[in-house]
Amino acid sequence: MLKIAVASDKGQVSEHFGHCEGFTIFDSEGDKILKSEIVANPGHKPGFLPNFLNDLDINVIISGGMGAGAIDIFNAHEIEVITGAAGTVEEVVKAYLAGDLESTGSVCHDHQHHDECH
Repeated sequence: MLKIAVASDKGQVSEHFGHCEGFTIFDSEGDKILKSEIVANPGHKPGFLPNFLNDLDINVIISGGMGAGAIDIFNAHEIEVITGAAGTVEEVVKAYLAGDLESTGSVCHDHQHHDECH
C-alpha cells in the first residue's frame, strides 16, 4: 500500500505546501485509490510538517511548491516529493498512480510571499 499526501485548499492542490489548509491523504494499491481523508494543517513551523507527515507513514507528498528545507527533510525520510502540481487533488493522485505526474522541481524561496512559488 502507498500513502500519498496532497497539500490541499478546498479540494485543489495548494500552491504552497506549508500554507495549505490541510492534507488530503490517499491510501492506494497499484493504480487504485482505496480511501481518502483530510488532515488539517497543524501549523507551519520550519521542519515540522515533513516530520508530521512522516509520522503518518506518508510515502509521497504532492504540492504546487515547497521550500528547499522541507524537500531536504522529506528526502532524508525517503519520501518522494512531487512539486509543480495543479488541479483537483483526486485528478493529481490519479495521474500520479498512472505514472503521468512528474515533479517540476518547483521550490519556494521566500516564506513571506507564499504566492510566488514557481
